[in-house]
Amino acid sequence: MTNAAQTFPTRAGTYVLILRLDADHMLPIGRLGTFTLRAGWYTYVGSAFGGGGLAGRLKHHLMPAPRPHWHIDYLRAAAPVIAVWWIADEHPYEHEWAAALQRSPGATIPIPRFGASDCRCPAHLFHFPAS
Repeated sequence: MTNAAQTFPTRAGTYVLILRLDADHMLPIGRLGTFTLRAGWYTYVGSAFGGGGLAGRLKHHLMPAPRPHWHIDYLRAAAPVIAVWWIADEHPYEHEWAAALQRSPGATIPIPRFGASDCRCPAHLFHFPAS
């Protein structure tokens, strides 16, 4: 799924990145600090309402980030993107989807405020144990 050449719409939308971390990993996340992340599955919820829409944002997320810009860029260096779920829609589903993932069985917030520095959500990153 990490094929950056995949075609995504240039329209605005909301997406979820599914990442896999195979072993526990100590990882610096910009100004948030350094965290020990547990092995397992991670979901990251984001939105693409700027220039380029989903195509521009997801192209960024599926390519290596030589200079991390967003919190997720730091995690992507250790955990590859396995799948992308997205919807092209002018309605921002980002906060609704983050709330739904937080309520999911087994979900935990590994890093408070990760990806949510510009909203009131506790986080936009959720961990699910490997099974």
